Amino acid sequence: MKKISMLIACLWAPLAIAAERGEIVQPAAADVPRLCDEAMAKVKGTVASLEKLPLAEASPATVLKPWSHTMGELVEFWWGGGLLANTHPDQQVRQVNEACDLKISALMNGVMQSEALYQRFKAVKPADAIDGETIKGLLTEFEDKGVNLPAKQRQEAAKLFARLDKLQQDFARNVRENKTKLTFTEAQLKGVPEASLKSFKRNGKGDYLVGFDYPEYLPLMENAENEAVRREMYYGYQRRGGAKNLAILQEVSQLRKRLATMMGYPSFAAWATRSNMVGKPEVVLDFLGKVKDQVVSVEKKELAELAADKAAHTGQAGVKFNRWDLAFYESRVKKSRYQLDQEAVRAQFPTEPTINWMMAVTSRLYGVEFRPNTKLPVWHEDVKGYDVFDKASGDYLSSFYMDLFPRDGKYKHAAAFTVKQASLLSGSTPVSSLVTNFSRKGFDEDELETLFHEFGHIMHGVLSRTRYTLNAGTNTKRDFVEAPSQMFEEWSRHPDTLKLWSEVCATCKPIDMALIGKMNEARQFGQGSKYARQWMYAAYDMALAGAVPQNPLRLWVKMESDSPLGHLKGTEFPGAFGHIVGGYAAGYYGYMWSEVLALDMRSAFAGDFMNPEVGMRFRKTILENGSQIPEMDLVRRFLGREPSSEAFFQEITGQRKLVEGAK
Repeated sequence: MKKISMLIACLWAPLAIAAERGEIVQPAAADVPRLCDEAMAKVKGTVASLEKLPLAEASPATVLKPWSHTMGELVEFWWGGGLLANTHPDQQVRQVNEACDLKISALMNGVMQSEALYQRFKAVKPADAIDGETIKGLLTEFEDKGVNLPAKQRQEAAKLFARLDKLQQDFARNVRENKTKLTFTEAQLKGVPEASLKSFKRNGKGDYLVGFDYPEYLPLMENAENEAVRREMYYGYQRRGGAKNLAILQEVSQLRKRLATMMGYPSFAAWATRSNMVGKPEVVLDFLGKVKDQVVSVEKKELAELAADKAAHTGQAGVKFNRWDLAFYESRVKKSRYQLDQEAVRAQFPTEPTINWMMAVTSRLYGVEFRPNTKLPVWHEDVKGYDVFDKASGDYLSSFYMDLFPRDGKYKHAAAFTVKQASLLSGSTPVSSLVTNFSRKGFDEDELETLFHEFGHIMHGVLSRTRYTLNAGTNTKRDFVEAPSQMFEEWSRHPDTLKLWSEVCATCKPIDMALIGKMNEARQFGQGSKYARQWMYAAYDMALAGAVPQNPLRLWVKMESDSPLGHLKGTEFPGAFGHIVGGYAAGYYGYMWSEVLALDMRSAFAGDFMNPEVGMRFRKTILENGSQIPEMDLVRRFLGREPSSEAFFQEITGQRKLVEGAK
């Protein structure tokens, strides 16, 4: 036992880069290479020690516990660097953290191919179901990296994984650092809200320069009267990844097929889905078939209505309705039919009060308190840090950051970045960061929903209370991870939650419940088109990951050409489809699969969306457990029954009742 105790003490030697509570390590660019090497050396030391451990002495205490602790420390540096690579204003900082990411990825690919280490995990006898689930997940990770392959094939697999890591970085960077601006005169931008025009940069002639960040792109597409302007903007947006990214996607698809074949699977889809909730691609394809069957007629009806509005608006009977018309005429129909103006929504939800209101809703629902922490170091002046405390006990739980507004070189979408994972065993408290590209002028309907969605991810991370870091927070099955955040979306527009608005901002404009009613009514229009597009993304992803090799662009052109609005020649959407180059490869279907569970779990709050007892049950059952208990078991526990897909299929066809039992 003395020998084992010494081993654990060795494995738990703290890293020199450990941060203060809630802090994200932000080393200077010149220090990152050295710190990266130190972090890797710590992992190598842990691996070497565990590989020497006698198999008879392998146990949760001697293997799982130290491994969880070491991985938690590594993740804090590694994923923290990943956050900086996507958000830091200094290009050099972004570059050195990207380089470090590749080095650590290569190291971990090799570590997970260690036969000796694999055997130590296999030898562990779980003390309970949580240990068993953790071991099962770890063994799958080893097998995914090729630990059971012959030595020569293992080496080849390691090279393929390293190449994929590099290609994924390049793909994301090409989109993230695209600084293209299209030039338009004031007359060309007729209809675009004044607030948006004021936010656009201008050239020496006074013309407007409009880029592809959401606060610039969406107001133009939804409001610009000039169809040629919308067409030019749409065309540019769909090409922002460029030919480089199409070539990368082609190579990524080929490498994944090679790896899947090497691992004994007929396709990348078969390999990737086997450890998801669905288990196999056939289940995905069956699900997608049901989605398509439901939305085809709804999409057709919606497009006919939009085309009729275009004909009336332009005075041209039979005028062609195009993809670049969709956002504009959907906005027009919602204004005329439901009297819903997104600029009125934005005026109703100014940025800072809305953030405070969302936190108040979350605080009351989950029994937590959020306190701003101005002492936490940040990477940009826009970023704010917060600490999370349990209301009942007053105990510190975690911290998170908010980086809400666009800037050059920053990640272009909305995401929750995990930096530090929870572990009750090692006393690790989680840290996450919300990264978005919202307008500073307030939130429109879509942005409001996105805010709550991403904050749902943050809560999934920072309220985690798992035994091991290995299954903390959002480290769940890919086709479950969106469910908690999707469930939370409706809190952005429900009368029960909006009652808190006046408590948060007494000087703000009172909530216009008629406007909220219009939002909920108008939201049902366009569901067919929205989910038909989601179906296409998911079906494309599965086809690209199938057994038969495909040219990414040709496949997309064929699939989009078969859709009601057809394909715009010269557009290259796959070149910016970052999800399927990153973590959602053969997994994009998960957005809809998880929404089945999200909408069903939401039903538990029917009658009172601010019920603290149900909120606490959700926190304790779903949010705190990560993946240490099988996800479907957690859903069953929360609902007290088997899940149902009824609400989901009502949602995608615009039939779901949006406000249930509001008081």
